[in-house]
Amino acid sequence: MFDIFVIPFCLGVLALLVISVIKYYNWIKGFDRRQQMLVRKNILSWKFVPAIWEMIRECLLHWRITKHNVLLGYMHRSLAFGWFLLIAVGAVQAAVAFPGGHHLYMAIFFNYFEPRTPDMAHTHAMDTIATVMDVLLLYVFSGLSLAILKKLWSKPLGMKRTTRHNVTDRVAKFALWCIFPLRLLAEGATSAIYHNGGFLVAGLGSVMESIGLDNGILEYNLWLLYSLALGVFFTLMPFTRYMHIFTEVFLIYFRQLGLRDSDKKNGYTLFELSACSRCGICIDGCPINRELGVTDIQGVYLLQAIRNKDVLNKANDIANMCMVCGRCSTECPVGIDLEPIRRQVRNEQVSSIDHPDGYQYLKSVHHFNAVGRVAYFGGCMSHLTPGITEAMEKIFMAAGQSYWFMDKEGTMCCGRPLMQQGMVRQAEALRDLNKRVIKKSNATMLVTSCPICYQTFVKDYKLNIPVIHHSQYIDMLINEGRIKVKNGGQRVTYHDPCELGRGCGVYDEPRHVVASAANLVATEEEREKSLCCGYNLGNIHIDSEQQKLIRDAALRNLLAPNPDMIATACPMCKKAMTRGSDIPVSDIAEIVACNLVDS
Repeated sequence: MFDIFVIPFCLGVLALLVISVIKYYNWIKGFDRRQQMLVRKNILSWKFVPAIWEMIRECLLHWRITKHNVLLGYMHRSLAFGWFLLIAVGAVQAAVAFPGGHHLYMAIFFNYFEPRTPDMAHTHAMDTIATVMDVLLLYVFSGLSLAILKKLWSKPLGMKRTTRHNVTDRVAKFALWCIFPLRLLAEGATSAIYHNGGFLVAGLGSVMESIGLDNGILEYNLWLLYSLALGVFFTLMPFTRYMHIFTEVFLIYFRQLGLRDSDKKNGYTLFELSACSRCGICIDGCPINRELGVTDIQGVYLLQAIRNKDVLNKANDIANMCMVCGRCSTECPVGIDLEPIRRQVRNEQVSSIDHPDGYQYLKSVHHFNAVGRVAYFGGCMSHLTPGITEAMEKIFMAAGQSYWFMDKEGTMCCGRPLMQQGMVRQAEALRDLNKRVIKKSNATMLVTSCPICYQTFVKDYKLNIPVIHHSQYIDMLINEGRIKVKNGGQRVTYHDPCELGRGCGVYDEPRHVVASAANLVATEEEREKSLCCGYNLGNIHIDSEQQKLIRDAALRNLLAPNPDMIATACPMCKKAMTRGSDIPVSDIAEIVACNLVDS
């Protein structure tokens, strides 16, 4: 059976299919060589199993969003999973009714075609399916109600601010919000005439019949409007934030295969841009929003600007006005790593001055023979807080550990500040020279005190020796009994540095170390929720007063339990906190060094 009103729906589905296939083909074709190699190597591996589970968990059930706020998670889950079940159960309903086969649109407009189909079998199974369909429709309506509430008043759903969307997104959202009410009204009009449908549809049909509506005319127009709403939504989907519905599935799969973003924009970047649902969760956690009131530079707006070809010329300003603290990436329910994307934009700005030949002096650095020794890299900021490096040398000696303090007398930057500012080629040249020095030393392990350096050595250097932060190293020494530490009895709160915690996932070892030398006190915002100290090198556009506002928010959190001391594991955080705190601020290495027990 056929009716002309199904054409908008069919054209919308066709447009969505054609445009999506073209986009995905071009994006996959645009993967760099390494990404293409990983796809070829792993596409048929066991990695598809965790990928499928993550797709179900995040694309349909939305567990990450649920952890942020239960109501917000329910809203997303009811709309995504509820609509998916409506389609799935609708397909079963059509298959049962038309065992000889049917067109795609028959399942979508089933209640219209059912009474017009000769010899339609009305069985208990069909009645049960109709009831299930109505229950699912109510489930979707509950989520739609929350979506409307979120638009009017987002606080109950755990969001202080929601994303500002462009015109195309708004039109698509309006079409999406119209789909389900129009479907119910259309099915109700048909039920008023033919008395079909489940309890919800039949109940609405009885009401429409009792109030004397001309359901003969109303029915067709409502089904046409329902088809038009579907057609508009599906046609606009590839050009709006709703493309995330399908793109997130691909992104999850590619991530499980090992793909990560590179320093240059490529096909994988386009998958990330399109996988952003623009939910706005990244806005509230951003310290520049929380403390400075700047609400238009968060990750959601960066991705939006890049995806829209930066027609408003905002991408550069958005990319630069960032602390690179990683809070947005941690809270992103899609798991998009925003730092490489910001770096890509920054690199486009500075590419003309990004010359990789400014560090030739490092070729003359003495290659120390550190066979059997631990290489220790203090980092630039540790040299500005020398108490940390002095404490580490004391700990090395207490443990009887031979070590090579590789940057004690010469300036050797890890390269991460250059990376953060988009100087990709210079950073790469600096890393190559440092790698030669480390390799020729034959050191057995690299220990660093700076989380910025630690993240760089772990993620970018790919050394053939273990790389650990000094908090991990000290924890290892204590566990192995190589050093003994007494508990000084002080109440201490611990500040998770952005690069060590969110950047590298190191949360437990520093706490073990602090707890061995003091009484560790928990704070309200810690671990993944830790607040940035405000002095991150990732942002050179905010002034000192703005930095202080961000730092003071972190201090208020750390001082709330009235500790005797604040501990951290980052020289930059220590420097920032010391300037604003009335109580001592120490690195965990300094705390341990002061509480060593002589063997």
